Amino acid sequence: MDKKIIIIISAVAVVLLIALILGGYFYWINFKKSKTNNFSAAEDITNSATKGVLPSLGTNPLESKPDINPAEAANPIKDIKINPFE
Repeated sequence: MDKKIIIIISAVAVVLLIALILGGYFYWINFKKSKTNNFSAAEDITNSATKGVLPSLGTNPLESKPDINPAEAANPIKDIKINPFE
């Protein structure tokens, strides 16, 4: 009876080991596919979301900013440059 129990336990262990190996293999294959699909999907979403919205990198939006600083016009001595250490 002892030999029969050992054979049954070892057969169940072998079947479980094979099932675990097959399950890990299929999980790894599906994980690899989903990883590559996520990057391409995210790139497609980014490209479609920013299509025609972003300004070109060659333009500077602050080139034509208005002069709204009142202190520049009110300072009468801004053109005087005297070095006190000479």
